Amino acid sequence: MVTKLRLIRNGNQCRKYRHAAVAAGFFFVAMAFLVVYKPRSLAVPNFGFRASIASPDSGSNMVNGEDHARNSLASGRNDDKQEEAFSENYYISDSKKESGREFKDTTMSNQERIMHVELPIVSNYTAPMQLAAGEAIRRRKPLCDVSDPRVDICEMSGDIRITGNSSSILFIEPPAAARPPEQWRVRPYPRKGDDTCLGGVRQFAVIARGDGPRCTVEHGDVPAVVFSVGGYTGNLFHDFTDLLVPLFVTARPFHGKIQFVVADWKSWWINKYLVVFRKLTDYPLMDLEQQSAGQVHCFKQVVVGLRAHKEFLIDPVRSPNGYSMVDFTRFMRSAFSLERDTLSAANSSHPPRRKPRLMLIARKQSRAFTNVPEIVAMAEELGFEVMVAEAEAGSDLARFARVVNSFDVMVGVHGAGLTNMVFLPANATVVQVVPWGALEWIAMLDFGNPARAMGLRYVQYSIGIEESTLRERYPREHAVFTDPMSFHRRGFAVVRSTFMVRQDVKLDVKRFRELLGKELGHMIQ
Repeated sequence: MVTKLRLIRNGNQCRKYRHAAVAAGFFFVAMAFLVVYKPRSLAVPNFGFRASIASPDSGSNMVNGEDHARNSLASGRNDDKQEEAFSENYYISDSKKESGREFKDTTMSNQERIMHVELPIVSNYTAPMQLAAGEAIRRRKPLCDVSDPRVDICEMSGDIRITGNSSSILFIEPPAAARPPEQWRVRPYPRKGDDTCLGGVRQFAVIARGDGPRCTVEHGDVPAVVFSVGGYTGNLFHDFTDLLVPLFVTARPFHGKIQFVVADWKSWWINKYLVVFRKLTDYPLMDLEQQSAGQVHCFKQVVVGLRAHKEFLIDPVRSPNGYSMVDFTRFMRSAFSLERDTLSAANSSHPPRRKPRLMLIARKQSRAFTNVPEIVAMAEELGFEVMVAEAEAGSDLARFARVVNSFDVMVGVHGAGLTNMVFLPANATVVQVVPWGALEWIAMLDFGNPARAMGLRYVQYSIGIEESTLRERYPREHAVFTDPMSFHRRGFAVVRSTFMVRQDVKLDVKRFRELLGKELGHMIQ
């Protein structure tokens, strides 16, 4: 009997152990699920313990995900502030920076922020390194960025010294930097790789070292931009795509508080665009060769070179403050005090409506119209008021800009004269006549894409063989007509000499009339 009772008791205990084992199994499965799929639900209450990584102050720009290191010159931050930020061990998650836009996390609770470990922000300087003596130094990035295919840019903040009539720009390292000497050679003109162009551009040595000549001119907190007006200056298209557009992108964020340091000075060129410079800077331009000879100019911030994106274009994603070609043309109309901002504004301010005005850009050398009187007569029959013009290199640009701004349509063969479209009111029309030779891609690159980016209506007209004077030079079975792309495969120099230098245009006025008629109808609507 006793034996039977012991067997019953042992059986009951086994059943209890089995139930406990099943319960424990469910518990561990549930915990495993939470650990894998909902780890934040396991956060423990805060009992006064602090995270090992100091959380940034709520007023810090780092909390909002703003990376000022990349645009330190534009924002006005100096090295001392950068060092201060890093000395406080501020951190931010990389996931909070997307396409350069600010990201604010509003979904995390205070408790989650305490338990959240984030990665350090990428900056121009690394976090402090502890030396044997307990001393911290900053490791900076290289002074120059030569990765862009169009231009080399050097950006410096600290003690920078520029000696007049010299080709050296010195960055004076702090005594505790303990870095080996650093040297870069750059030509501050955005035509990288074009040896013909850069042959007329001064080369600068940007050097980082521990000492330098004594300062004779202190510029205080005014930053400097160093650039050259050598290269292809004098060609209207290159004046804009190589210098004026990049100058706008580089200097506009400083709102006039910028000193231009000019190499390869050309007085006639500076005077031609003086109204533009006066709009960009509050300070006289510095002639590095003449006015500054023998002087040592000291700055706290310097940019060597100009920011350039694409041919006659601004990339809003890469430009400070999201500047675009619409902003640039608005700036140019303001600089030259032009009356009309948009075509629609002109219609309402001049009742009754006058005839639409058409400017025909007539080149005098290559790619010239050979039947200008016929083109003018045809356009006038359609109802246009027509003017034939071409801006010369030495012409009064301010006067010509006012003339261009009074027109509604600009027509011209591919060439520098079409650059004047920057003075047209928004919504005006640009008609580019493309010579024979499969040049459509060049036409779009130089003027088609820029025109659309400026807020202009763009129309492209490609001529036929019968409209090209090349038929007077070559038989119809020649590769010039049967396989023009074969010339492209031999390089741009061959393309230029064959299709751009030795070709003029006799426009088919009947065919072109159809195009102008459609544009006139569009304007009336």
